[in-house]
Amino acid sequence: MTLFGFLQLAASTVIFLLAAACAKSWALAPGLPKLVLTLVLYSAGNLVMLRLVREFGMASAFSLSAVIQLVAINVIALAFFGERLSVVQSGGVVLAILAVGLITLGPQAGGQ
Repeated sequence: MTLFGFLQLAASTVIFLLAAACAKSWALAPGLPKLVLTLVLYSAGNLVMLRLVREFGMASAFSLSAVIQLVAINVIALAFFGERLSVVQSGGVVLAILAVGLITLGPQAGGQ
């Protein structure tokens, strides 16, 4: 991964995290400005993802983005919004991280 690619991935992650926080804020207290900001942020994040797809391919770009967002959004939900996961849900998050990790690393491990 190039430095520029890493920076794009970091930017898209930050944008998606802000969008998720806005979406949660909107869910707690709906309002048109929050909804518009949420939509703008998700759109901006997807525009950055389009560049990542072009540079790294769809499977790698979305897999990397998904696992980073999965971890980061769970941290935000647990730390800032006080949400809790059951044991089964926590296991599902761990399995999802492992699954996306295997998908991302699979081509490299298989020699492709």
